[in-house]
Amino acid sequence: MQLKCILAMVKPNLTDKVVDAAKAVGATGATIMSASGTGIREAKSFFGLCLDVRTDIILFLVNEETVSPVIKAVEQAGKFHEPGTGIAFVLPVDQAVGLQSQFRNEEK
Repeated sequence: MQLKCILAMVKPNLTDKVVDAAKAVGATGATIMSASGTGIREAKSFFGLCLDVRTDIILFLVNEETVSPVIKAVEQAGKFHEPGTGIAFVLPVDQAVGLQSQFRNEEK
């Protein structure tokens, strides 16, 4: 089984919707980390103070056949068509351990 890691950076208010949408099309789980970052534009300021731009990083470990539907679901639920809402990308996974419970029905 070939595994891929989908990383999605989303606005915190959309995290649950993104995870639910990904699970609905085959993701078996997710890991969520809080982060902050900057985009192409400078951080907004309020009376000269920079406002922290919070984001959540969601990691999905999926089999290769599940990548397309999951990333499409992430894109739609994360409202990526709106500027500055998030990004997602896919990375190959060379080795992984501890996945027996996640992929019980998959071929080994």
